[in-house]
Amino acid sequence: MSLDPNGLLDVAQAAAAAGAAVLSTRGGDSLADGAVSNKGEAGDWVTAFDVAAENAVRSAIRAARPQDTITGEEHGTTRPENPSGLRWSIDPLDGTTNFIRNIVYYATSVAVADADGVWLAGVVNAPALGRVYYASRGHGAWLEQGGHRVQLTGPVSGRAGQILATGFSYDPAVRAEQAAALGGFMEGFADVRRLGSAALDLCLVADGTHDAFGERGLNEHDFAAGALIAEEAGCWVRRPRLTSPLNGGPSDDERLAAWTCAGTLEMSGKFPL
Repeated sequence: MSLDPNGLLDVAQAAAAAGAAVLSTRGGDSLADGAVSNKGEAGDWVTAFDVAAENAVRSAIRAARPQDTITGEEHGTTRPENPSGLRWSIDPLDGTTNFIRNIVYYATSVAVADADGVWLAGVVNAPALGRVYYASRGHGAWLEQGGHRVQLTGPVSGRAGQILATGFSYDPAVRAEQAAALGGFMEGFADVRRLGSAALDLCLVADGTHDAFGERGLNEHDFAAGALIAEEAGCWVRRPRLTSPLNGGPSDDERLAAWTCAGTLEMSGKFPL
């Protein structure tokens, strides 16, 4: 089957649109307590929308590429009998807490990597914002909104009042370490934002809204599409290495130790190793 990044992008766009369509069916109020459950850590919520959106994303991918492996937040990794060597990493609802509270920063994230762990195409579809961010390797990063399409070129280098985007772990011990390090981490930045969706934070670096993003302990599905979009927008990006590209990415220990970062090249030295 074809490994053309643009052809894979078409599949990613259709799959992300299918997931976002499910999210668009929520009502205007916060979800009732009975509609959500906890996945383990306090605050790490899952809803019926997460599951339904992942099912829709998986169906769209399987219809177009039945021999590809799929890793999803809710259903783990599934492999066909004769895998193609490509693997999709999907987050049907990045920003579940925002979604529950009717805060508009949430999205469906879909990305695909080859057998070497090289990300080839990615889409972040944010239905409540009316934005679709996307990129394919070597073909730039783009935003579609309100019928307009613009190419993304990252933040303005050296501008005053720079904003850092970040997030905090659900694990209290990791969160305490992050809070203690935040003062030093913010050196050179005027302010910090924590929007609750790593996928969108990375896209907002790509479109120049944020000047940089850095977060420790992200899952692969959190950063897969957004990091490629930032990279194709010309940003410096560091993401965890995929130690097992065909089996779902880094181990938990490697994930918790690693930072996912994006910004201008001049900011690369500000992020922890």
